[in-house]
This record gives sequence, structure tokens and C-alpha cells, in this order.
Amino acid sequence: MAWHKKRAVQVLIIMLLAIFTCPLASPAAQTEKSDHLTVSGIIADAQGKGVKEAEIELLVNGKQVNPLGRDEHLETGSKGSFVGRYRLPQGALPDAKVQVKAAKPSWQPRESDPIKVLNAGMDAEGNRIFQGQADLTLKRRITPAFWIASFVLLAVYVLIAAELMHRTLASFLGAALVLFISYTAGTFDKDFFILSFEDAMRSIDLNVIFLLMGMMIIVGVLKKTGLFQWLAYKSYALARGNIFILSFILQIITAVTSAFLDNVTTMLLMIPVTIEIAVTLKINPLTLLIPEVFASNVGGAATLIGDPPNILIGSYAKLTFAQFVINLALVCTVCLALTSLWYLWWYKKGYLAAEDKDVGRTIEYLKEEYKITNKKLTVMGLGILAFVIFLFVVHGVLHMEPSVAALIGAMVLLAISRVDIVEMLEHEVEWPTLVFFIALFMVIAGAEETGLIQIIAEWVKDLSGGNLTVAIVLVLWVSAIASAFIDNIPFTATMLPIIAFLNQTIPGAESGVLWWSLALGACLGGNGTMIGASANVVTVGLVEKAGYHISFLGYMKACWWPMLITVAIGMVYLLIAY
Repeated sequence: MAWHKKRAVQVLIIMLLAIFTCPLASPAAQTEKSDHLTVSGIIADAQGKGVKEAEIELLVNGKQVNPLGRDEHLETGSKGSFVGRYRLPQGALPDAKVQVKAAKPSWQPRESDPIKVLNAGMDAEGNRIFQGQADLTLKRRITPAFWIASFVLLAVYVLIAAELMHRTLASFLGAALVLFISYTAGTFDKDFFILSFEDAMRSIDLNVIFLLMGMMIIVGVLKKTGLFQWLAYKSYALARGNIFILSFILQIITAVTSAFLDNVTTMLLMIPVTIEIAVTLKINPLTLLIPEVFASNVGGAATLIGDPPNILIGSYAKLTFAQFVINLALVCTVCLALTSLWYLWWYKKGYLAAEDKDVGRTIEYLKEEYKITNKKLTVMGLGILAFVIFLFVVHGVLHMEPSVAALIGAMVLLAISRVDIVEMLEHEVEWPTLVFFIALFMVIAGAEETGLIQIIAEWVKDLSGGNLTVAIVLVLWVSAIASAFIDNIPFTATMLPIIAFLNQTIPGAESGVLWWSLALGACLGGNGTMIGASANVVTVGLVEKAGYHISFLGYMKACWWPMLITVAIGMVYLLIAY
């Protein structure tokens, strides 16, 4: 028995010695000297913009070496930079042939020339330290992913323009297809990979989404006050039954309101009142509503928040509310004045046929029918709106994103007014519009990742010959004509990276003039047809619901020439000012 105990103690001692001596042996094994190499660099495209998520390989004498602590390849960061650390056998450097290889789907892989390795001394363990740098420029290549992304983007445009499918469904179907193909065919063949889920999420501009949401809530609260209907009544009262004066006043009110609220909401509020006034005067409501919706798009072009294309441009290019007003308000005012006169002439026969035998009775009726129902809420709403606009104006000082200003205004207004937030979210926030934007951002990101946007941008640059004047005219008129037949929101979203590219490559474009060309082209060009802008579609739909039909060509006949006039005025302004 004693012998067994003695034997057990001996075994235990041996095990303990093994446990404690193994770690001591490990450092000894690790004291073998080696060469440590740190390689850094930037992977960029032909325009010098960093290429993110490019895979980096280090080749030493033609053989791949894995980074320290990694089994996979390095990847570049968001700006195309990378840093890799490697361990090589002692004495391998500096004579070894060291190269960096970069690869990414939709790009041509490229190896660097042998890089120069510099001796940076020795660390505390006696390992030699070396450093090297390799900057590479990658070129695009046409892959199946390029054609798929291009087809999806084109299909979304066609479905929206032809009204074959609701634009929200069309854009979300496109986004879903892009991701589905990337994670099915793209998993087995990288040439089919379009866009990662992470990049799709990063492509969503939440500044745009929350800015729209905040403004929708503020407008939703103001709608409860009857303010907008009261303004229409006051317009009629000021005109005293004179249809020409009434039309002019309604256009001005619509334009000014659209500059500070979105033009779709403005038209939704103005349409019912305008129809009732038109019926009272025994004229076709379209003779008042078409000038109004035209004015809403012109007025909306003057500010950051007036029209969805401007919201997209402002968020992407980091432009402030004040910059929009300074650069666009004057030209939009001139356009509004001229088009108001145009429509007074265009619809003069209809206006002259107006009948209102008892103006006083009509005014009294409208006064009772359309009055401010909640004065306290009106004051609070207008006060908060003024505060939000003030925050927009001082963006340059506070560096506060417009979405933050809109959201704080909306939440404070809901808190002090005690309006039900659930009701606002359910009935006043246009979720289909927000979802449309989210999906559209993803579809365009797919086109950008595969190189379509860059090809278009290079084509525009080549067409302009690198001349700023030609580029201004080209961007303005292409945007205007395209926006007349394609909803100006997806068109603008597609053009954003193109304009950013042109700003970097055309001398003088750094002034930002091409952003203003895009804004004027998209907003003013959207007036050309009934499908060019969301406000147009909403107006035609509600008017037809009320029993007044207008054809596509009929609408175009009333709006095409004034649209061309406003775009021409915008062109002259831009060429003189810049």
C-alpha cells in the first residue's frame, strides 16, 4: 500500500514538472530570429479614389505569405489603405523579391513591381525590422455582374417610368435581385458578385431618410390646423374674384410653401381647396392646378428641403441650406415670375370664362369652410418650423446634419402639442416613399460597385472635353430632359457619384457649379411631363379622381415650353455666375 502511494506521488511530480517546464521551453523555441516586414499602401482607381475591400496578397519570391495572426488575405479600408505585418525567415530580406497583389470583383487584379524594402533596425528580441510601401491603381473590367447590375437599374427605371409597377416595389425588387444574385451565383463565381449586404446597408443615406421623416411629421401636425386651406381662402379674398390675380397668388403661395415643405405635401393640401374654388368659378380645376404644381417644383428647387432631388444632392455633397438659397433662390424667383405670367397668358381663355356672380357670398362661404381650427397648434407648429429652418441656416456653424434638425423639431412639436405619435407614424409618414429611397440607394450602389456609374461619368467627361462650360450645359440639359421622362428622384440619385467624379476631374468644377446644374436640371426638368416629378403624379391622380382627366400629351403641351424656358434661364444664370 505504501509502495502504491509512493508511486502515485512520483507520477504526480513528473506530471507537474511536465506542465511547468513546457511553457518554459516554448519561449526558447520562439527565440529563433526572423525578419519582420510591414507593408503599407493605397489601392486606388484611375481617378485616385480609394478602392475599399480589395484583397491584398504579399508575394515573396512569387510565393504567397500570410499576414501575422491571419489566415485570410488583408483587405483595404474604406479609403483604400492597408497595412500588413509579416514574418519571414531570417536573412530573407532585403534581397527577396517582394510584391503586392490586389484583387477585387469587377476590377482587374494587379501585381506591383518589386517594392523597395528598407531596414528599420531591430526589435528587443533581435528580429530585424523592415518596411515597404506599395501603391497600386486598379482598372475596371466588365464582368457578368456589370451587365446584371446595369439591367436591374434599367429595369427599375422602365417599371417606374411606364408605371408598370409601384416605384417602391420596383426599386425593392431590384435591390433584392442584386443581393440575391450576389449571394447565389456570386458565391461560386466572383464575376457574378455585385454588392455585399454590408455595402448595401452602408449605401443607405440615413440623413435623407430621417430628414424626410422629420419634415413629414411637422407637416402632418400643421395639416391638423387648417392653415393651408385658410391660405387658399385668403388668396381668393385678396383676388376679390379676379381669376388672373387668384391664379398668380396661388402660384406664389404654392412656390413659397414648397420651398420650406416638400412639394408633394404642399400639393396634397392645395388640391382640394383649388378644386372647390374652380368649381365655384365654373372653370376646369386644371387651369389652376397645373400652374400650381409647376410653381411647386420651381419653388422647391430653391432650397435644400423643397424637393427630394435637392435633399439627395445636399446630403451627398454636404451642401447646406444656406448654400442652396444663395445659389438657387434668385434664379428660381426669376423663373417663377416668368412662368406665372406665361400661365396667365396660356389659360387666359379659361380664366375669362370664369363666372362668380356673387363674390361676397363665395368669400363668406370659404371663410366658414376653410378656417384655422386650432390657433394654438398653428402657432406651435410654425414656431417649431421656424426653429428647424434656423438650424438649417446655421449648419455651417453647428455642423448639424439637416436630419437632426428635422427630427428634433418633429419630436419637440409632438411632445408639446400632445399629438399622437402613433397616428403620425401610421398616417402622415409616407413609408412607401422612405422605403423607395432605401431600396433605390442599394440598386444604385450595385451599379456603382460594378463600374456602370464610372463608365457613364467618363463618357460625360469625354463628351465635355474636360471643359467646364460644356459640362455645365451638358449636365443641366441632360438632367432636365431625362427628368421629364424619368422620375427625377432615381435619376438624381444615379447622377450623384457621376457629378462627384466630374468635380474631381474637370478644372474649375470644384466650385460646386455642377451640383447646381444637376439641381436645376432635375427640379425644373421634372416639370416637363406628368411623370417627371412626384408632385405631378400626385396632382394628376387626385384631379382624375375628382373627375377631370388630362392626357400625357395634354399635360406635356401645357408644361413643356415653360419647362424649356426655365431651364434656359437656369443655363444663362449658371454660365454668368460661374
